[in-house]
Amino acid sequence: MARRFGARYEVGFQVAVDAFLALVLAVVAVPLLRVIVTSVAPLSPEGIPGFAFLVTPWRWTFEAYRQLLGHRSFLNAAYISVVVTIGGTALNLVLTMLLAYALSVRTLPGRPFFSFLILVPFLFNPGLIPTYLVVTRLGLIDKLWAIILPTAINITNTFIMRNFFAALPEELKEAARMDGAGDWHIVLRIIPPLARPIILTIGLYYAVGHWNEFFAPILYLNNAKLQPLPVLLRNILLAANLNEYVEYDAYSAAPVQALKAASVIITTLPMALIYPWIQRYFTKGTLAGGIKG
Repeated sequence: MARRFGARYEVGFQVAVDAFLALVLAVVAVPLLRVIVTSVAPLSPEGIPGFAFLVTPWRWTFEAYRQLLGHRSFLNAAYISVVVTIGGTALNLVLTMLLAYALSVRTLPGRPFFSFLILVPFLFNPGLIPTYLVVTRLGLIDKLWAIILPTAINITNTFIMRNFFAALPEELKEAARMDGAGDWHIVLRIIPPLARPIILTIGLYYAVGHWNEFFAPILYLNNAKLQPLPVLLRNILLAANLNEYVEYDAYSAAPVQALKAASVIITTLPMALIYPWIQRYFTKGTLAGGIKG
């Protein structure tokens, strides 16, 4: 009897879990489907009655994508975003790895002091004005370095990677030192293959941040040729909303809501395509980095 009750309990629990996951999927999928349909539908959402957006429109139109992708500055803005994302992520990973490895060495003189020194500005952020003054004094205005260097090291990612490095066997490092390897050789040649999950996970965090960077380019980049993709799309949408055809003309071919939805799809698609390649490392890297070192 107890066994039969236990089997029924397991079946009921599994059904409840499946129902909950189906609800979560619906909550996530319905807004995404609405954005996709809005970007290709010939009508604005106000012209689509009820939940008709859940049904694929009979007549698709990619006019919104054509207007955005065909903008005279689109290719340049996409190139700037790619350069900032790849270059910034590479710099972030190198500097974060070096700092995290140094903090993971238990015999490092003054290790608690350095950890405290790094943690203080993270807990007590100096704010925007000091950062702007530093960028200005360094002469980085209208240079891509202005949106890369201020975020070169993220403290949270550094401590996650430090915990991962600290959890690695000390015997491995000692064996490398006995073979004549120095700290530079260890951190650049030996640790990266072992730390691939955490490196890819934190690299994804950095890449998403750079790709979606919006406020810093507006603040530091006055040259229109240096505008990344999010800023360009924002300017196009502002021009469409205000009926000022400065950025692009002939907006009457596609509704403003379709332009907004298409811009969301365009900006999220690259990261959505990259994520499946590192998904198998994501959970492992996140959990391993959370282990206390």
